[in-house]
Amino acid sequence: MPKSAARAAPIPPDVLPDVLGPGLRVVFCGSAAGAASARAGAYYAGPGNRFWPTLHRVGLTPRLLAPAEFRSVLDYRLGLTDLCKTESGADSALSGRADDSAALAAKIARHEPAILAFNGKRAARAFLGAGTLDYGERRERIGGTAIHVLPSTSGAARRWWDETFWRRVAQAAQRA
Repeated sequence: MPKSAARAAPIPPDVLPDVLGPGLRVVFCGSAAGAASARAGAYYAGPGNRFWPTLHRVGLTPRLLAPAEFRSVLDYRLGLTDLCKTESGADSALSGRADDSAALAAKIARHEPAILAFNGKRAARAFLGAGTLDYGERRERIGGTAIHVLPSTSGAARRWWDETFWRRVAQAAQRA
């Protein structure tokens, strides 16, 4: 009996599309789409998520954007991606197997934003291979791109919330 050819597992589609392009000041990178974001098909769509109000408060957008308007961040020279593009849910529910640091590094090298800002420590730890991290700018760079680690805007991370680091990214972005 002939051996059947092995089939490669299909690659699942991205939960949310990247919003990237040339000339970006900041690319925000989360761990993965949260459950509410995956259902809505929009970044940071959870009712308790502070992402969109924070962008507006710190001056990165001139008005408060709704999650459904996520593609319009390009108008403000901002971008969006996630370290894990094929899973969704809370950080604690992610397997880690789908984290793709090489793909993220390639995207950043290709688009060359001034800043890569991690929205929370989980994605930053996985990408940087670091056990413990402080919030703020890192020494590591990807080409000319500075790396920042920010407190998560997730409602589940409220006890660690500090807008100071988001304001610092906004100030650095103004100089970019």
